[in-house]
Amino acid sequence: MQLEQQKLMLSANNGATASKLRQMSSELIAKLNGIGCKVTLIQVVVQVNAPPYSIPTKTLTLSLSGQKQLTQLAEKIADSPLKDALNRLANKK
Repeated sequence: MQLEQQKLMLSANNGATASKLRQMSSELIAKLNGIGCKVTLIQVVVQVNAPPYSIPTKTLTLSLSGQKQLTQLAEKIADSPLKDALNRLANKK
């Protein structure tokens, strides 16, 4: 929404909304002037927002050999958060 030199510019997300605003422009001008806002023209533009770009997700899997190596490594180290993480990673399907 922008008001400049008694001209109010409105942006709509789609054509249907823009059309309805255009139909109501005379009534809106009268109501705005009634509350002390000097408006002589309402211009409505359609400004479609593009959907946000989403990065496709990849499902990565660990080979059986990789799972085996992680399990072997986890067996060699003492109990710790690292050992727990290696076991979780090795058992992830």
